[in-house]
Amino acid sequence: MKLRYTLFSLIAASFAFSSCSDFLDRKPLTDNTDEGFFTEPIQLQAYCNKKYALLPDYNDVNLFNDDETSDNQAADSPKDIFLPQRIKVATDGSYNRQEHLRDCNHFLYYALENLESGILDNTNETQQYLGEMFFFRAYIYFEYLRKFGDFPIITEELNADDYAANVEANRRKPRNEVARFILKDLDEAISRLLPRSNALTSHRLNQESALLFKSRVALYEASWETYHKGTARVPGGAGWPGGTFDGNLDTEIDFFLTQAMEAAKPVAEAFLPNITDKIEDYMNMFNQYDLSSNKEVLLWRMYAVDAKVNSLVEGTYHSIYNGENEMAKGCAGKGGGYTRSLVETFLTTNGLPIYATGNTEYQGDASIEDAMKNRDLRLVESTSKPGDVIWRGANLDQEGVMRYVNLLHSYQSVAKSATGYMVRKGWRDSNVAPTDNSPLAYMIFRASEAFLNYMEADCMKNGGNSIDANSQKYWKALRKRAGVSENYQYTIDNTDLSKENDLAIWSGNELVSKLLYNIRRERRCEFIAESMRKDDLFRWRSLDKMKNYVVEGFNWEEYQKKDYYINQIKEGLAVKDTKYLQPYAFNELIIANGGYNFEEANYLTPISYDVFRMSTPVKGGDPSTSVVYQNPGWPIGSNLYANQ
Repeated sequence: MKLRYTLFSLIAASFAFSSCSDFLDRKPLTDNTDEGFFTEPIQLQAYCNKKYALLPDYNDVNLFNDDETSDNQAADSPKDIFLPQRIKVATDGSYNRQEHLRDCNHFLYYALENLESGILDNTNETQQYLGEMFFFRAYIYFEYLRKFGDFPIITEELNADDYAANVEANRRKPRNEVARFILKDLDEAISRLLPRSNALTSHRLNQESALLFKSRVALYEASWETYHKGTARVPGGAGWPGGTFDGNLDTEIDFFLTQAMEAAKPVAEAFLPNITDKIEDYMNMFNQYDLSSNKEVLLWRMYAVDAKVNSLVEGTYHSIYNGENEMAKGCAGKGGGYTRSLVETFLTTNGLPIYATGNTEYQGDASIEDAMKNRDLRLVESTSKPGDVIWRGANLDQEGVMRYVNLLHSYQSVAKSATGYMVRKGWRDSNVAPTDNSPLAYMIFRASEAFLNYMEADCMKNGGNSIDANSQKYWKALRKRAGVSENYQYTIDNTDLSKENDLAIWSGNELVSKLLYNIRRERRCEFIAESMRKDDLFRWRSLDKMKNYVVEGFNWEEYQKKDYYINQIKEGLAVKDTKYLQPYAFNELIIANGGYNFEEANYLTPISYDVFRMSTPVKGGDPSTSVVYQNPGWPIGSNLYANQ
C-alpha cells in the first residue's frame, strides 16, 4: 500500500493551518449540499487525498533519527525536553491540527447525510472514503491525546456568531473519554475500509492499518492509565485539574487492554505465516524505493523518482572520505548515533543478556566489531561497522569501506557521529551522493507491531506474570528472525534488572516484572531507529528515573588509543577522559544540570496561552477565568517555564 507523494506534496504546499483560536469560529467552507458536492465518490476521494499529508514523511519525521528524543539515540546536541526549565508555554499554536479536524467533521456530516438521503450511492468506494476520513479524525485526536491528555471532543461545525457555544465546546474531556472516542472512530473506519487485497487500497489506507492503529491507541491509553494512575495526569488522580471523576479507572484499563489485543490479533494472525527467518526481509522494509510487494508493510509513502520533492535521507548514509589522505581514508560519519544503553539491551544469539554468568558469546565492547559479535541481528544489521560498505562513489567504482567513525566536526567534509555507533538502518548501496535527493520509501505501518502490541497488553492483563499461547508464538517468530534463541524463558530466567542499562525496567518508582521487562526489551530491539521509543517511555512513565542521566556511546577508553583518533584529537577533537564516549560532556547545560534530568511536567505538553484567551466565559475576559484548565505543572501564560 503506497502513498503518492507527488500528489500530496502539491496539496500540502497550498494548505495552510489555522491557529487554535479560530478553529471554533469559522464559517463552513461552502454549503456543499447546495453546490452538489459530496455526491460522487470522486469528490470524496479528492477531499480525502489532502488528509494524507497528516501521515509522517521524511520532511517532518526522519524515521531513522527521530529516536534522538529518547534514550536510544543521541543527537549532536542535548534535547531540551530532558533538561529542566528549557520548555516554555507557547504563545499560540497548540491545536495545530484544527483545520484538518474541521475538514473531517465537515466531510463526515455532509457525506453521511447524503448517503442516508440517497444522493450519494452506497458503494464500496464510497465506504472506503468514509472509512479514511474516520481514520484521519482518529489520527488527529491521537496526536492530541499523546500531547495534551484531556481534550475537547468536537464532532460538528459550530456557529461563528455563538460565542457561548464555542466556549462550551472548548471544555476538555477526560483522556479516557477521548481515547474511547478515538477507538469508536477507528471502529467506523475498520467497518468501511477495504482490505489490502482490494485493488482500491493499493494506493490508500486499508482495513489492516486501521486495526493496527487501533491496537496502538488502546495499548497507549491502557499503559498510560496504569502507570500514571494516582497522578494529576490521569482522571481522578491527586491534583487532577479536571474536577470529579466518576469512572472506574481499573475498568477503563481493562477495556483498553482488551481492545488492544482484539485489534492486534487479526493483523498478527494474518502476518504470522508470512514472517521469515531472514534478517534481510526485516532490513528491506527500510532501504527500498518500492514496498508494494512487502507482505509486512501495511502502509508506506512512495516518493516518485522524477519528483522535485524527495528526501536527502539515503544520501546521509554515504558520508565517507575516499581521498588520498591515508589517515582519513575510510573515515565515515552520520549525525547522531545509538547510545550505549540501546546497544547493551540487545541479547546474544543464545538468548542471554550480555552480563549473564557464563555467557561466552558476548565478546565485550572494546571495539564496535566486538560489540556486534554473536548479537541479535537487528542490532548488527542496523549498525555501521568497520569493514562495511558506506558509499562506492557516483560511479560505484570506489572501495568506500568504513575504517573508523568520524567524531570531529568539519573533518574532511564527513558527517560527525555523536556516539560512535552509527545508524545503518535505511542504508542502501547506491550511487546517491551525500547531498543528493532520492525516492527512498517511508514505512508507516508494519504488521509485526501487532505482535508486540498483543504481547504487552496480554502481559499487563495478567499482572505482568504470564502470557498466552498467541503471545508465545508471536515472540518466538520475532526472535527467530533476529537470529536469537526462541527460548524467551531462558532470557527471563537469566535477567537481572539491577544490571540492565535501560530506563524501561521502571514504571514510576516501581520495577516491572522480568517478564514484562523482556517484552519491553523486545519492543526496543524490534523498533530500533523507528521513532517509537519516546512514546513508549512516556506511557510507561519510565522517565521518572532520568535523573543525572549521562548519555554514553562506544568504548572511548579503547578507541582513544587508535592512531586515527589520536590524529583527530590533534586536529581539535575534545573528548572527556571516560570509559565510554560522552557526547555532551562539555555542554554547558549538561554540566550545569549534572546530566539529563526530566521534569515530570513534560509528560504532557503545556497548552498555549491563546487557548485560554479565546475561551473565557465573557468575551475578552481574564484568561485565568477560562473554561480550559492547564496541564499539571504548567502555568497559564506565555513564554513561562514549568512550575518548580
